[in-house]
Amino acid sequence: MKEIIHRSDCPISFSLDYLGDKWTLLILRDLMFTEKSTYGEFLTSQEKIATNILADRLRVLETNGFITSNVSPEKKNKFIYSLTEKGIDLVPVIAEFMIWGSKYDSYEVKDIVKKLEKDKEDTLKEIRQRLLSRIRANAST
Repeated sequence: MKEIIHRSDCPISFSLDYLGDKWTLLILRDLMFTEKSTYGEFLTSQEKIATNILADRLRVLETNGFITSNVSPEKKNKFIYSLTEKGIDLVPVIAEFMIWGSKYDSYEVKDIVKKLEKDKEDTLKEIRQRLLSRIRANAST
């Protein structure tokens, strides 16, 4: 894992230092909008991330406070990843990528995008609350 060096005091540059990689965004998407939370589940995504890249991006996300990992109660050599509040704060950003991508691609528009287009504010609140409840549930175990 390489150290992140900030090249300027520009907020866009700062954000891209952490989030300017497609694999990072796709891992965050999976944590936010699917039930995926383990290394093996991330590997099943359509984009076919390589194992070494997945391991690196999970380390970077955890080191920089976007996600946490906890040992699975069922299997001691399995980790469960979840978003932190810092990671959850990115839900509107990832949602906007989804909306923009749906506008310009030819694939079927996903239900979540339809829901966001219909009532973005309430949908984002609902997603945020669901993810925050996961944090609280993980903290109590």
